[in-house]
Amino acid sequence: MDDLPRSFVIRESSHRIHNPFTSEKLATLGRALYLPPGTSMLDLACGSGEMLCTWARDHRLTGTGVDISTAFIGAARARAVELDVAGRVTFIHGNAAGYVAERPVGVAACIGATWIGDGVAGTVELLRRSLSPGGIMLVGEPYWRREPPDQATVEGCYGTGKEGWLPLPELIESFGLLGCDVVEMVLADQDGWDRYAAASWLNIRRWLDANPQDKLADEMRAELTSGPARYARYRREYLGWGVFALMDR
Repeated sequence: MDDLPRSFVIRESSHRIHNPFTSEKLATLGRALYLPPGTSMLDLACGSGEMLCTWARDHRLTGTGVDISTAFIGAARARAVELDVAGRVTFIHGNAAGYVAERPVGVAACIGATWIGDGVAGTVELLRRSLSPGGIMLVGEPYWRREPPDQATVEGCYGTGKEGWLPLPELIESFGLLGCDVVEMVLADQDGWDRYAAASWLNIRRWLDANPQDKLADEMRAELTSGPARYARYRREYLGWGVFALMDR
């Protein structure tokens, strides 16, 4: 079975939410959707399961989460027990790419992992395959807050090609071109970005202190040395992120 790279797991080892959302933003999104108790949900690339577990607690959802990381799935199962929702949610260790629910669900989500569908369009099409009529798709995706002035800025934001992201208005329009209405959105703020990015620096440092001879130590040390300033210079200033609720037209 595949797994996430060790460096990713080290970086986000303490994270309950593996994107720039705070727990408050996640709760805001859950309240905004007005989901009736008993709604079923599929969360592809669910990470440590915080959305499914807290929404099962707060909104009485049932659901399934799928993630390729053994560490994150283990954390999700533990979180379900901690919140007393283990009877309502199931977590599967596996590749979310191509995963379709056994029965149609009321909410199908992919939050911050649209690579499982080779981009937004493919991810929306994958989510549709699990969605019941009138259901809601949730897609988490970055967008440009400001036009990047040069290639250094583009590479400083995750090192991903600029062509993969759009400004917010164009991203919203792109959902329409896929046959979707945008019916809600909750956007990350800079504090959310800080909590996501900066928490990883402490994770890396503590891992380095405990594993100085590990073969990844030089790579992780280099990341910790340059990463905070690069984040402040580029990603924090130029990159937005949000979750968009979509319904088929």
